[in-house]
Amino acid sequence: MTATLLITRPLPQAVEAAARQRFDVTARQSTAPLAAADLRAALREYDAVLPTLGDRFTADVFADVPQPRAKILANFGVGYNHIDTEAARACGVAVTNTPGAVTDATADVALTLMLMTARRAGEGERMLRAGQWQGWHPTQMLGQHVTGKTVGIIGMGRIGQAIARRCHYGFGMTVIFHNRSPLADAGLPATQVPLATAMAADFVVVAVPGSPATRHLINAETLAKMAPHGIFVNISRGDVVDEAALVAALRNKTLAGAGLDVYEFEPKVSPELLGMENVTLLPHLGTAVLEVRTAMGLMAVANLVAWLEGKPLPNRV
Repeated sequence: MTATLLITRPLPQAVEAAARQRFDVTARQSTAPLAAADLRAALREYDAVLPTLGDRFTADVFADVPQPRAKILANFGVGYNHIDTEAARACGVAVTNTPGAVTDATADVALTLMLMTARRAGEGERMLRAGQWQGWHPTQMLGQHVTGKTVGIIGMGRIGQAIARRCHYGFGMTVIFHNRSPLADAGLPATQVPLATAMAADFVVVAVPGSPATRHLINAETLAKMAPHGIFVNISRGDVVDEAALVAALRNKTLAGAGLDVYEFEPKVSPELLGMENVTLLPHLGTAVLEVRTAMGLMAVANLVAWLEGKPLPNRV
């Protein structure tokens, strides 16, 4: 009998086609995350599940299904903080992710946010579309230079290093970084520093994985270390940042601006952030490139096929 697979969200056609070659696939057409009852049904009714961001396989879900039929959650995405991996392991469920495929696209969005916020691009476009532009003049919408400034990168993994390369080699920026463990070679001129020092850079970019250990890593205390002209960028996971603390810091001018691609209560965004002209807001576009999403999906399928064949999982977490 062919193993059954639930794909929880629409994926690129090439990914679904690859999955159907080896599995009896049920592919949800809804773009919304699985509801509470559907999460439990997924574990009971399928041999394998390909979930993604927002499909919250929490400890409560596993407690309700202590002996699941599903033996693998092949997550679509590098971040897996929506899955309680300890609870999954205790129930005999393997969890995999899709690292590597997302690196360059996510790094590109980090630079997009840096540039848009520093040069007030979102604010300028809104003004122009509203018919409020009166023409060029010497002091119109003066922003900040990016070239030659210092960037502090929080989390110097694959994505952090890709951001660092773009900043240093593309914009001549000085790179400092904070990492939870010592990094002997960052692959480019860069200096490892304490978190407080990295937070004081001209630009601060957060690129840590989402996990209980990194939840609210950026909070009122860490934001207080920023320079008044500093620009904060988050392309990691929303709950890495205490969003209320960020709103307060922006309101109090502890920092000059922020660029966000992820949010603590996604898809809900703080109304205060929505009303701030010095904040660039993107709808979680980090990996939103067809080639990247296809590569992510094929990596998830490769994890599933390895499980099916009893081989070591390429990207087990």
